[in-house]
Amino acid sequence: MIDVTRAEQQPQDEPDLLRDQFRQLIRYRSLLVVGLLIGLLGGAYLAFSGADTYTATSELRVRAAIEDPFVAGATADKNIDIGTERQSALSSTVADAAAKATGAPVTAMSKCLQVTNPPNTLVLRFTCTAASAQHAADWVNAFTKAYLDDRQAQTKATVARMVTSYQAQLDPMVTQRNDLLDQIAHAKSSQVVGTLVSSQTNLLSRITELNANISGLRALDTTPGLVIKPGVPPAAPSGPGLPMMLGLGVVVGVALGLLLAWVRLVFDPTVRSDGEVTRTLGAPVLGTLPRLRGRALAGTAGGGLLAGGRGDGRLAEEYRAVAFRLTRDKRFSERRRLLVVAPRGTGETPAAVAVNLAASFAEMGMEVLLVEADLRTPALSARLRTADGARPGWARTPGLGEGGWPAGLQMPIDAGESGSFDLVPGRRVRNVARALTSASAGRLFAEADEPGSVVVVLAPPVLAYADAVALADRVDGVVVVCDPRAVHRADLERVRELIDAAGAAVLGVVLHSSEDGNGRRFGFARWSRPAAPAAPAARPDGDLPQEATTAPERHPVP
Repeated sequence: MIDVTRAEQQPQDEPDLLRDQFRQLIRYRSLLVVGLLIGLLGGAYLAFSGADTYTATSELRVRAAIEDPFVAGATADKNIDIGTERQSALSSTVADAAAKATGAPVTAMSKCLQVTNPPNTLVLRFTCTAASAQHAADWVNAFTKAYLDDRQAQTKATVARMVTSYQAQLDPMVTQRNDLLDQIAHAKSSQVVGTLVSSQTNLLSRITELNANISGLRALDTTPGLVIKPGVPPAAPSGPGLPMMLGLGVVVGVALGLLLAWVRLVFDPTVRSDGEVTRTLGAPVLGTLPRLRGRALAGTAGGGLLAGGRGDGRLAEEYRAVAFRLTRDKRFSERRRLLVVAPRGTGETPAAVAVNLAASFAEMGMEVLLVEADLRTPALSARLRTADGARPGWARTPGLGEGGWPAGLQMPIDAGESGSFDLVPGRRVRNVARALTSASAGRLFAEADEPGSVVVVLAPPVLAYADAVALADRVDGVVVVCDPRAVHRADLERVRELIDAAGAAVLGVVLHSSEDGNGRRFGFARWSRPAAPAAPAARPDGDLPQEATTAPERHPVP
């Protein structure tokens, strides 16, 4: 026997963990598609917006004014601040001059210009983008020429100011020298002549220095720079092109979609995998019911619950596998009592699981009693086909309980090739809690103490009513039926806490996935329960009217 007190989870390897996370992400296909569409639209927009623009480029090398560029070591380029020159090229003075030369609007030309400087060089690169190739080339060349002209004009203005300053110093000295020459010519004392000659010599040296400075300034080469690459009309529009932008958009869109899916996954309160169900409930997954196209797992359109008919082969085998796993569980084999319940929602799928597990146990040769403990909306007796036959020897009359349940009636159910099992149908009562905890109900659940017998109990959802909690300590073993994509982790944790507090144990989980009648999955895979006729109101004494309690071929226990 297998004794599983808690499902022990083996630590996952990193590739398995990544694979599981990737499977969880691709569940949100709509978000992935939205991200991909955003990336494609953005790439197409950038491609088409750049298809009508042309970019021309020119380059020039900035140089400083120098007197003799052929003298060894005679360079002043190291004194150039290339950052300052770049800002000067972007100034409004240069833009106005370029606009005046081309006759274009100043605002449009100012917006089209970009000036960059390749690292560790004295080169300025002018880039201009315009609506036509010829305009782009003309404008970039106009900017280049306007910058060179402005820089040369500034250099010449500086030279002129310095020459004027030197000349202003030179003119008084020349006048003073002429006065000294007159004084020397009229002097009669040799001592006076010597003093005047000494003063004249010093003054002549200063005059010579100023003349040399003026001559050097006038001899300067004021060329501001050299154009090393003029702007030419581009042959094709600017931009990487539509195919490249679409490819880039696909990459960015997939990344955006994965990011959106990851954010959705982080804040998703639903259970994201079978392993998470196992970790939350502390019980193994006994089986996963397959999805069937065109019908719900609960049965055919006619309301039948037993699987195994045409097209139900996989579903029936899954129920048998769940039953075999339960028989190998030591906790179930000791008591042979089983409570089938869902966390929330309707009882459609749990009812199908309870009925088919009862049929599977009957197929193994066990005497099975299926108890419908749903005393609020009982419906099993109307959906199962009865069979005539002798009652099992252990089936005894439990006696009437609170409100007439158990009613002392057991129905033989025809399970087809699996054989038959007995059903104690539910009955609407006034006080459900008292009926479920009555002594007669306890004697009914104790039928599983007979050798080779099994009692399967179907109860309403745990979080909807307290009925399942009231039955848990009497039944001991609980099988939870849920859709992992429709139940929240908090719901499963609450179910586990309630069952543990009642003194029972979760034997396992049966998972299913929801579809509507056309085979389409819901967004959160929630079951759609077929419409049932309204239940009649209970009479003051707790019993239903006679027509509400009538079921096909109910047989009293002898």
